[in-house]
Amino acid sequence: MIKKAALGIAVLALTTSCVSKKVFNDLETKFADLKKENRHTADQNDSITKAKNQLDLDYIALKSNYDKTKSERDKLAADYAAADKNLKTLQASYKALEKNSDESLQANMAKNRELLAQLESKEKALASEKDRLNKLNADLKDRSDRVNELESMIAAKEASMNKLKETLSKSLKAFEGKGLTVEYKNGKVYVSMENKLLFESGSWAVGTEGKKAVVAVGKVLGDNPEIAVLIEGHTDNDKFGGSVGQIENNWDLSTKRATAIVNILTENKAIDKKNLTAAGRGEYAPLMSNDAPEGKAKNRRIEIILTPKLDEISKMLNEI
Repeated sequence: MIKKAALGIAVLALTTSCVSKKVFNDLETKFADLKKENRHTADQNDSITKAKNQLDLDYIALKSNYDKTKSERDKLAADYAAADKNLKTLQASYKALEKNSDESLQANMAKNRELLAQLESKEKALASEKDRLNKLNADLKDRSDRVNELESMIAAKEASMNKLKETLSKSLKAFEGKGLTVEYKNGKVYVSMENKLLFESGSWAVGTEGKKAVVAVGKVLGDNPEIAVLIEGHTDNDKFGGSVGQIENNWDLSTKRATAIVNILTENKAIDKKNLTAAGRGEYAPLMSNDAPEGKAKNRRIEIILTPKLDEISKMLNEI
């Protein structure tokens, strides 16, 4: 559908002669880059979640190996103690047998030497197991420290996003009950604005009240330069009935509305334009059923999705 929307824009551009082919190609390239960046962000989130799950599994495996090695060490220690006891018994027997015949004495000496050799062998095995256990302990601690550090970084990101949500809620309090909501979920902050706050039907021009809300969001974003911002335009499933030649369909309308919000945000010089992405979702991501007017009203909206940059976490995962 995105390709069809792009094709529609191309046909519109060629038929109306409103824009040059170069401008259209630039727009099409930007559209593809933005779509790629959106997929990359989603892939990063999936990659982080999978990596954390794998670290948890590795930790469990190391803990199990640690417990097994400790049990083996305890068994070797018990064997060592038993052998040591036998040695002392044999040493006492040796003294008693010194008075016996040379033949009996030599036999007992040979047995003693054999037991001593066995004891030495067990001592070496125990020392080797101790070394292996120490290495496993060090490895386990290193992995555990890295997991704890990663969890701390993730927790810090979550705390930062919760604080951002609270800041936005306070800044946008004047728009409560006017079709604007602020929500934190899945590690992201969602600012949702219904069209009744922003646009007239079939239009992508932002009204005065809506522009105030967008400017208020922009002030908060200007103070948080490490946040990626995705602006999504959404419509209901009513076919576009506006003037032919200006808007091709709901995809086109939702994209123009998202771009209109981006244009307002970029008026704030504190916002890094590289952090902004505009996308049109048309009618294909509804919040409610379009069978009732109330549902359609909820579906006609702009969503500003704020995502923390995960470069630090990704780097740490690669190091692990």
